[in-house]
Amino acid sequence: MSGGLVRKALRKSLNQVRYLTPVPPAQARGLVAEVYAGLERDFGMLAPPIALHSPAPEVLAASWAMLRETLVSAGAVDRAAKEAVAMAVSQANACPYCVDVHVSALGAHSRLARTEADHAVLLAAVDWARAGTAEDTARGHPGAVGQGWAAEMIGTAVTFHYLNRMVNLFLPESPVPTGLPSSARVTALRLLGLFTLADTRAGREPAELLADAALPRDLAWARGSAAVATAFARAAAAIEVGGLRSVPASVRELVRARLDRWHGEPPGPSRAWASDAVAAVPEPDRAAGEFALVAALASYQVDDALVERVRDTGADDRALVEVAAWASLSAARRAGQWLAEGTHGEDRGTVLRHP
Repeated sequence: MSGGLVRKALRKSLNQVRYLTPVPPAQARGLVAEVYAGLERDFGMLAPPIALHSPAPEVLAASWAMLRETLVSAGAVDRAAKEAVAMAVSQANACPYCVDVHVSALGAHSRLARTEADHAVLLAAVDWARAGTAEDTARGHPGAVGQGWAAEMIGTAVTFHYLNRMVNLFLPESPVPTGLPSSARVTALRLLGLFTLADTRAGREPAELLADAALPRDLAWARGSAAVATAFARAAAAIEVGGLRSVPASVRELVRARLDRWHGEPPGPSRAWASDAVAAVPEPDRAAGEFALVAALASYQVDDALVERVRDTGADDRALVEVAAWASLSAARRAGQWLAEGTHGEDRGTVLRHP
C-alpha cells in the first residue's frame, strides 16, 4: 500500500466518525480550512482525532494547537520521547485507535535512537507517563522529569488525556479501515508512522488562530515553553467558551465537583455511577450531565443510547463536540495537576535529538 493510498484512506476515514459529521476537506472554509492545511503540512495527514472537532471550529483550532506545540513541534524534548508518552497515556486510557497511531509513530522515530542511553530515555518516558495516570503514583514517581522538560512532557501527556477521550467517543478502534488483510494492515500502520517523520514547516502556528488569553493557574507547568504556554492558554479559553455555550451550569458544577474528588481511579464497570450522580441536577440537564461525566471519566462507556438522549435535548454537532471537549479537557487538566506536582529535580538522561 503506497503512502498516497494511505493518505487517501485517512481522508476517507472521516466517514468513520461516529455521532458527528466532520466538515469534508473539499468544503472546509475559514478557520477549518486553515487547521486542515496545517494538519496535513505539519502532522503529515488530515488526522481524524483532530478533524472530528470541525463542527466547532474554535475547538478544532484548540485541539490542533495543543497537539502541535507539544508533540509535533521541535523543542527541548525529542519527538521519540514524546511519542513514547503519547503511546503510554493512550494505553492507560484504553484508546486502541491512539495506541495504533503512536506505536507506529514511536517505531518510526525510535529508529533514530542510536545508543543505549537513548533507548533508556524512551523507557523512562513510558514509565513516567504510565505512573502519571493516577495521582498517588504520579506524585511519588522517582523518575519524574526535570523542570526543563516539564512543559513539553506534561503538555504531551495532558494533550493525550484529552484526545484519548475524544477519540474513544467519536472514532472506531483503529485508524486502518476494517477489512484489510493482516499484511496490508501492517504495511498501512508502518506507513502511518513514517508520515510523522516530516518536520514542521514554516506556517502559521495554530494558536495564532485563537484569541489571546491568560494562562490559568492549573496550567502553570506550561510556562517553561512560551509556545506551549500560549497554545494551552488560548486552547483552554476557547474550549471554556464552548463549554459555557453548550454545557448547562448545573452540569459544569457537577463535573467539577466530581473531578475534585477524582484521583485517577476508574469509576466502575457499568454506567450506574453516572446515572446516580446526575440525579442531583435538573431533569432537563441529566442527559448532558451523564454524557459529560462519562466523557471525563470513562469515555469507553458512551453508547448510542446515551448520545441519542443528548440529541433529544436539541444538541447539534457543535454542541456535542463542545460538551465532550469541555469535559475531556477538564479531566486532562486534573491529570496535569498531579503530573506537575510530581515534577522535580534536574533533567534525567539525554534528550534525544534528530541527527
